[in-house]
Amino acid sequence: MNYMEGYGLTETVAMTHANPPDRTKLQCLGIPTFGVDSRVLDPDSLRELGPNETGEIVIHGSQVMREYWRQPDSTAEAFIEHDGKRFFRTGDLGYVDDDGYFFLVDRVKRMINASGFKVWPAEVETKLFSHPAVKEACVIAAIDPRRASRSRRWSCCVTALRRRPTTSSRGRASTWQPTRSPPRSSSSNRLPRSATGKCNGARSRKKSSAGGTRLRRADRPSSLKYGKRRNSATLPSGA
Repeated sequence: MNYMEGYGLTETVAMTHANPPDRTKLQCLGIPTFGVDSRVLDPDSLRELGPNETGEIVIHGSQVMREYWRQPDSTAEAFIEHDGKRFFRTGDLGYVDDDGYFFLVDRVKRMINASGFKVWPAEVETKLFSHPAVKEACVIAAIDPRRASRSRRWSCCVTALRRRPTTSSRGRASTWQPTRSPPRSSSSNRLPRSATGKCNGARSRKKSSAGGTRLRRADRPSSLKYGKRRNSATLPSGA
């Protein structure tokens, strides 16, 4: 079955990116539609990034809203001037490949600074989903007491409902960067959800703080053991 994905926001009224029907890419936002100028900028310096560099997606076009009703401060934060045009800051992290196709990585607000390295929760959650014992996963930021109060380390909240991990599954090797390995983990039968059905990060953070266990380096959900297998993640023994 072939299907075509697209992308748009409430603030853009209509779709701003779409895959060409004859040249679609999976899990891809597509290319900007007619009259839309979209770029990827560094969310801090607002410097325009090149192909395959992750940054914030910004959009200029006639379908972009003019302002948030009676919210001048929010409007000022949402728009920037770049190359003589007024661009809307989507708050979405993504990148453009060599063919000009846009891909979504995560939300800017969810980005985690782990010892100076940028970590995208959605990327880690996808890694956790590859394990057969994991049904749901939510990666959240947490303060690391061993570092300065402003330095955020991160924890992981997982739900393992399909089956309990066996000894062999815990020992699976995974090539995963150390900075992306959660130091703490907690598990339950179900993750908290919002009224819209999305995982509730705030409630998950409270749950992790109350019952989270600091993981030994060998037991972290994405093992630091380096091996040949790339698509397997390691679960903590208590999951």
